[in-house]
Amino acid sequence: MSFKLSELPYAYNALEPFIDEKTMRIHHTAHHQTYVNNLNAALAKHPENEGRELDDILSNLDKLPADIQAPVRNNGGGHYNHDFFWKVLAPAGSTKISPKLEEALVKNFGSVDAFKEAFEKAALGRFGSGWAWLVKKADGSLKVNSTPNQDNYLMCADCTSDTPLLGLDVWEHAYYLKYQNKRGEYAKAFWNVVNWDKVAELGGY
Repeated sequence: MSFKLSELPYAYNALEPFIDEKTMRIHHTAHHQTYVNNLNAALAKHPENEGRELDDILSNLDKLPADIQAPVRNNGGGHYNHDFFWKVLAPAGSTKISPKLEEALVKNFGSVDAFKEAFEKAALGRFGSGWAWLVKKADGSLKVNSTPNQDNYLMCADCTSDTPLLGLDVWEHAYYLKYQNKRGEYAKAFWNVVNWDKVAELGGY
């Protein structure tokens, strides 16, 4: 089994000035690549997992051999989350919220600004490293939540039916070179580079 680092759908400097080129390059080629390498190394210890999709593996972590559950959770989650993250980013001004997506955000949060406020609160409220998410529940409602470390909805017994629409990496490696300890500034800058077309596609809007 050999998972691979996916290429970014844009240049490393495409999200400037909101996410700087140096951060993107290190984030992708060092941090994400390390998750891929460590995931492959862990799974190589038990070749019976050859050919399984990553979402299947992450949804059934408790069924993996005990010695690789933690490294697969951390590194498999890191690989999955980053693949998702790169897809929901886009150069500033290249996409905008569609009328149907806006309608859904207003219905669930009261306004687009109220949604953004709730999302930023989730990002800032996550103690230590983790992620903030916008997810679509099985009943069609939209919710904002956060997960620690490299965890995601696939690892949550009560939310495996959730569909993630947007995610923000709030590990310090995602923003420290430009924003230092100012996670709030990073979270606000994030709105300039959200790929709203992808968010709408994932939600079916």
